[in-house]
Amino acid sequence: MIRPARAVAVLIVEDHPLYRNALRQELEAVPGVLPVATSGSLEDAEEHLRGTGRHRPDLVLLDLHLPGLGGADGVRHVRAAGLPVLVLSAAAEPAGVLDAIAAGAAGYLTKNADGAEIATAVRTVAAGGTYISPTLASYLLVAARQDPGADRPQSDQAGLTERERSILGLVAAGETDRDIAAQLSISVSTVRSHLDRIRHKTGHRRRPDLTRLAFQTGIVPAPGAPDLPHRQG
Repeated sequence: MIRPARAVAVLIVEDHPLYRNALRQELEAVPGVLPVATSGSLEDAEEHLRGTGRHRPDLVLLDLHLPGLGGADGVRHVRAAGLPVLVLSAAAEPAGVLDAIAAGAAGYLTKNADGAEIATAVRTVAAGGTYISPTLASYLLVAARQDPGADRPQSDQAGLTERERSILGLVAAGETDRDIAAQLSISVSTVRSHLDRIRHKTGHRRRPDLTRLAFQTGIVPAPGAPDLPHRQG
């Protein structure tokens, strides 16, 4: 896992006070992560998004269901400020997750994620990667295969090879280049060569865009993906 050289400054935007405070305390205990500010809405967080607050965040940990500006529009608002977004939401419906990714989110976790997973996701997104909770990624991929949609592009239209499809599935699961190389028993340079070809064929450069493409086309990840989780009431 790639780790940033300095502490990752995190802005937490969450409207539930108890959960917001618990999340801050959780992150304060994580080495290399610094929750610099919390807010109950994006409107109240505006000075931090603009960089006029005491600390400029490296990323925003964002709840989707906020008063005022929220959902995919909230993700776009943060992205317009030039900051990466890691969504942490109670919602796990495929459409909502895909909307957030399409709006520019680099990661998505549900609120049942534990502190270790949140810390991993924060570090991954801060290092320029993509993180989707493995169980959630499996859920999305199963949903995509069951209901692919008539207007979704077919994965073979881009001319991807089986190896490229496997790598794209692992990117969607939030794996780094080094993790992918280890899982497929190939070198990191080979992984990057495959990714260069995938980007050339699909026209997508950023990992969040590649992640969205993997979900939309129903590409199956490498063996070992978790089973479809039971939905909670």
